[in-house]
Amino acid sequence: MSSDDVKPGYNTPIPTKITTPDVVETRIGELRFADGVPTKETTEQLYDHLDFLRGVEVFLNCVPAASLEAMRRGVVEVAGDAAHKGAITDRLLDSNPLFLTGNTDTVYAIAVLDIERDGPTVIEVPPGSGPGTVDDAWFRFVVDLGAPGPDRGQGGTYLIVPPGYDGERPDGWFIAESPSATNLVILRGFLVDGKPDAAVRLFEDGVKIYPLSARENPPAMEWTSVSGAEVNTVHANDARFYEEVADVLAKEPIDVIDPETRGLLASIGITKDVPFAPDDRMRKILTDAAAVGNGTARAMSFRSRERAFYLYDDRRWVNPFPGGDYRFLRDGGRGGRFQDGRTTFFYMATVNTPAMALKMVGRGSQYALATVDANEEPLDGGKTYRLRLPADAPAADFWSVVAYDPQTRSELQTGQPLPSRNSKRDALVYNDDGSVDIVFGPTEPATLATNWVQTVAGKGWFVLLRLYGPLESWFDGSWKPGDIEEG
Repeated sequence: MSSDDVKPGYNTPIPTKITTPDVVETRIGELRFADGVPTKETTEQLYDHLDFLRGVEVFLNCVPAASLEAMRRGVVEVAGDAAHKGAITDRLLDSNPLFLTGNTDTVYAIAVLDIERDGPTVIEVPPGSGPGTVDDAWFRFVVDLGAPGPDRGQGGTYLIVPPGYDGERPDGWFIAESPSATNLVILRGFLVDGKPDAAVRLFEDGVKIYPLSARENPPAMEWTSVSGAEVNTVHANDARFYEEVADVLAKEPIDVIDPETRGLLASIGITKDVPFAPDDRMRKILTDAAAVGNGTARAMSFRSRERAFYLYDDRRWVNPFPGGDYRFLRDGGRGGRFQDGRTTFFYMATVNTPAMALKMVGRGSQYALATVDANEEPLDGGKTYRLRLPADAPAADFWSVVAYDPQTRSELQTGQPLPSRNSKRDALVYNDDGSVDIVFGPTEPATLATNWVQTVAGKGWFVLLRLYGPLESWFDGSWKPGDIEEG
């Protein structure tokens, strides 16, 4: 080794791959160093960028928390802040309430628990209840109720308790532990003869929710209709998103999320015991981070780049539960988590339960999402489209198609209060081969008017196909819906 091979200050040659030049060009601009030490200006530049990156990551990772908080606020606004005060769609969920991809096919009964305030809380579910779920403050599954729950539709009494609960456990009750104080209870009831009346009576007469401490004299349930109500249950898409998440963290036990997520939140100023109060610098950064995070969530939701999310190689339909796992795990967890899948689901939808993802032939429900047409173009409310569903749709109970607004991800607001078509509720016209064409457009067509879903010129839309009681031909892919085609 000659002295020419050694740079000043070194006894041996140093690989260039471990050193940093004095000037580095990057996508965030020019970075300057003094023999590896960043200048003051570059240091500020890099920290601003780091805070921005972490703000984007908080947005993408914490959509579940912000979404459940928005749901909590909306229900409390309408129904009141007590476990025995719930919201019900007694005339079905129309397009007035802002509610992430809610369906027009079932009756919703919704309540919010606070087991920090009330202690262990009882949920009495009557026999014949449809699918119900309890989710925690991070929109994680706690327990199913009704048909998919341990009562198997026979009715039962559930007790939602905090971690480490060592109190009363009455015989025959179903005990479920939740890591959070806030919990969302949501039940769905099926129509009878196309009407919601039977499900409404079942819920209003049979569902009871109250603190265990009030077991001897529980308060009567109070149900408030949200059908036709102007209420928002959708989380913010701007910097107010971080305030929603901060409120969740301030309310909930410290262990509601893992240390890594707590650390990520702390890095942008969201901690449990200190009010969230970003200074002007951080507020500007988080405004940009929310814009980019929201845009990224929309890219994931409306134009997914992950082939694993698509149901078919030759169609545009997306599976809301890639991998068939409600936790969004790849290969049972060996491949980690579908991060984009989790963000997409909670950006577009609510309620997390294994029953929505599992293969249950003839039971439960399955979903398919279409956000673009056959040419991968956004769906234009000023044009006319057709969706052909082949004969023998794989739904033991019924199927439905619902149109949504891409801005709100809630039902599309048009002249039709229920922007949908339902194989059981509607008098649809079928083709000679048993297939059916659903027509989308701004004006009622001269033919197939009963198959028409109205859209709005100047506004986009997208659809969810739901199969209730999905059959084997859905799971094996032998039955496939057509793409949405213009004309």
